[in-house]
Amino acid sequence: MEIAELTALLTPEGLRLLDAMPPVESSDDVARAVTRLRRDGHSPDLVSAVVGQARLRTRARTKFGDLAERMLFTRAGLEQATRLPIAARHAARFRDAGLTHVADLGCGIGGDALGLAGLGVRVTAVDADEVTAGIAAFNLAPFGADVEVRHGTAEDTDLRGVDAVWLDPARRTAGHGETTRTRPGDWSPSLDWVFDLARRMPVGVKLGPGLDRDLIPDDVEAQWVSADGSTVELVLWSGALARAGVRRAALVIRGDGAAARAHEITAETDAADEPVRDLGAYLHEPDGAVIRARLIGDVARSLEAGMLDEHIAYLTSDAALTSPFVQTFRVRETLPADEKALGKALRERDIGRLEIKKRGVDVDPATLRTRLKLRGPETATLILTRIGTRRTAILAERV
Repeated sequence: MEIAELTALLTPEGLRLLDAMPPVESSDDVARAVTRLRRDGHSPDLVSAVVGQARLRTRARTKFGDLAERMLFTRAGLEQATRLPIAARHAARFRDAGLTHVADLGCGIGGDALGLAGLGVRVTAVDADEVTAGIAAFNLAPFGADVEVRHGTAEDTDLRGVDAVWLDPARRTAGHGETTRTRPGDWSPSLDWVFDLARRMPVGVKLGPGLDRDLIPDDVEAQWVSADGSTVELVLWSGALARAGVRRAALVIRGDGAAARAHEITAETDAADEPVRDLGAYLHEPDGAVIRARLIGDVARSLEAGMLDEHIAYLTSDAALTSPFVQTFRVRETLPADEKALGKALRERDIGRLEIKKRGVDVDPATLRTRLKLRGPETATLILTRIGTRRTAILAERV
């Protein structure tokens, strides 16, 4: 979105048109909406802004639920925004630490600031992009004087009177649409600047979950977060925001809105792995946050499980146990790993619908599924992995 589109949108006419728009879910919906609005005599800038926002609101429901219908977005801002249930949990950490005024530096469209303000925390929200700051101001307007939105950089923000900082460094190229990832040295603000600030005051910093662990300071809490099976972020907490005795944490969230459930495992350091053992009656796939936090060993011990291979994140056990930190499968049998023999074995078992999971092997599940030429009414999960140097195919079913 360009400034001309935002200006056209932030008028009584623009907002009325947007609120009256039906859901825009497909390219055909876009074409019909554009044709109708242009026929009604609206300007190109206004039509582009209204239709674009209507489509983004539809997409934003997965992160913001019903609140999305009262918000504005950029495509890049929505992609990078924190899901509201996760933002609320982050905000609770500031509140519970007794921190009442937080600077949200690199606030984007205001997702994290919404979580903070919703819990009664005063927020100073700052973004370096003028359009994004304008959109954040619109999204945060219901909180009145409790939220101030500024157009500026993190480095130039006056932090006097602020108790703590939430930071989401720009890790992608500038823009409101398609962007690309950049290297840590090119982030804004830089990691060095962020870590220097974290030594002087309580800071929470949102980063990509794949951050090189060697860059993580020893004196912060590192919390990896997953949502519905996808590892979405790493948050580093310093000062009063870091929990005593916790340096590694995996937060696993399942479901949306009021139905969302959160589970967390914490430790003082990386967990030692359990020894390798033979394939048992159950196979467990640890959540990505658990893997990133290197807490597989602690989860394995809770399941009375061992590693299937020392280099691959699959656990196996004979005990009928599971946990929120794994997906558990009951092992039916092992099958030939050779593609031709594997397809024959699956067809003999009348398996026509097959979920394919893989680790440690170079396989495209979609292509393999087609080549297996499956048929029949049965369903199953096929787990392709490597045990030592041996490729293994495990037929299983979800627990």
